[in-house]
Amino acid sequence: MNRRELLRNTARTALLATAAIGTKEAEAQTPAPGTDALTIEDLAVADKVEGRSYSEPQRKLMLSVMTRTRAQIKAVRSSELPPTMEPAFHFDPRLAGVRMPTGKSGAQLSKGETLAYSGFPESLAFASLVDLSRLIRDQKITSTELTKMYLDRLKKFSPMLLNVVTLTEELALTQAARADKEIAAGKYRGPLHGIPWGAKDLLATKGIRTTYGAKPYENQVFDYDAEVVKRLEAAGAVLVAKLSMGELAQGDVWYGGMTRNPWKPTTGSSGSSAGPGSATAAGLVGFSIGTETLGSIVSPSVVNGVTGLRPTYGRVPRTGAMALCWTMDKIGPMCRSVEDCALVLSAIFGPDGQDASVTDTPFQWRPASPLKRLRVGIDKEAFAAVEKDEKRAAIYKEVLKVLDGLGITLKPISLPKSTPAYASLASIFIDAESAAAFQKLNSSGELDLLARQTAGAWPTTFRVGSTIPASDYILAMRLRRQLQLEMAESLGDLDCFVTVPFLSQNLVYTNLTGHPTLVTRCGMSDGLPVMVEFVGQIYHEESILRLGLAYEKATAWHTQWPDLKLEKV
Repeated sequence: MNRRELLRNTARTALLATAAIGTKEAEAQTPAPGTDALTIEDLAVADKVEGRSYSEPQRKLMLSVMTRTRAQIKAVRSSELPPTMEPAFHFDPRLAGVRMPTGKSGAQLSKGETLAYSGFPESLAFASLVDLSRLIRDQKITSTELTKMYLDRLKKFSPMLLNVVTLTEELALTQAARADKEIAAGKYRGPLHGIPWGAKDLLATKGIRTTYGAKPYENQVFDYDAEVVKRLEAAGAVLVAKLSMGELAQGDVWYGGMTRNPWKPTTGSSGSSAGPGSATAAGLVGFSIGTETLGSIVSPSVVNGVTGLRPTYGRVPRTGAMALCWTMDKIGPMCRSVEDCALVLSAIFGPDGQDASVTDTPFQWRPASPLKRLRVGIDKEAFAAVEKDEKRAAIYKEVLKVLDGLGITLKPISLPKSTPAYASLASIFIDAESAAAFQKLNSSGELDLLARQTAGAWPTTFRVGSTIPASDYILAMRLRRQLQLEMAESLGDLDCFVTVPFLSQNLVYTNLTGHPTLVTRCGMSDGLPVMVEFVGQIYHEESILRLGLAYEKATAWHTQWPDLKLEKV
């Protein structure tokens, strides 16, 4: 008997044995009253829920296998897994033949004068990271002075804005003193050295609680730091606070209340990176780190008027960060200027040997690179939609005028046509993967401890997500690849395109395909910020950052920040 015959006979024997077992199980399946054994009627209900129409003979054949499958699923659910354990697969935003960055990674600080400093630290509360960096580098101010100023502002304004979960004062003062000592000795680590920052409270911090914004995790403490936290410490940054997030990365409501928008404190700051958006706009930190699955960097950046960068999926390691949806979760900076985002990204990108989704793709930031080399598109659907609002339309016409003045020629593009299937993809992935990520919370009954208990809140999502068939999840992944191909065709040879946040399919599509995006200020309306968005090719953040920097320098919107006054809200 040759190898092929042996394999064939082995497979046949296994199939016969399985069939025999299934027959015996089917014969034995007459459920006793009061037991939880499956019945034909149960399968009929399940078929109705899933939109299928199997016949009764087919259900009879399925019954024994379903009984065994249910036992197998229960065994999997009851297994113990550490929160850092990822699935044995990952999404890849790269397509064959798509142009990728080459060469060595590196980031250059733009040329500029050191900011004039009055000697009053609070005058720097809203300064950009770039300006703060030059002041510290030139020893015009110490990291300790800057850190104490931000700690004081955090204590003063966070009770009103509800954007801080844990103040890391002891750690911050220790890190600041170390930065001052190193800088005085000529050991300057780079632009982030000595800069105070805030972390969204889903990044693990050793010995400091990480609450996920949810009551069941209020006292959760890890014995390690998230990779992003490690990298920022290595860059010399100073962690001053764990900032609030909507519970389990949804919205701006956490167990401490609703995080508020410093421009209008009676309103929420959007989410789920609610604290990073609010604290950065309020001048309580030098910069912050947020995360996004479906709008959680973009939305609070838009609402709070901060410059937010959602990098390419697979650009920044998520090791030590709360997992919500493994194939869509991304980490990125939320700052007060475009170049700030570039400098933070340069400190946190790249593989760590743990997060398998992260690729070893170069990131190069050259703020003086020729602008006119950029090939830029315009999202026709979004700019047509904004015409319906006369006041906002005037703002975006000015955006196009500024870009034209920079020598940018815009090529109209159309994103892939929306279909019911494409519109369903994000929910399928988030519902199914989040149900898996928080299966233990579901089975323990602790979902009842979450603040929100509505049809659109996590408890319902996790319960519904656990019913999505694996075969449909895989089918959705196939549709996702089709969307990737269509997006690649839409963008063609462009480097990036300009759009209006939330007025086309852009947010959903790019979170599914993994494209990077940058939002920054382009105006004010009724006392609130108005934002423009630049979307880049996969792993080409430098294009949107370069275009965003040129736009920012041609305007002055990024210099305007809320005039905070303590008030009851």
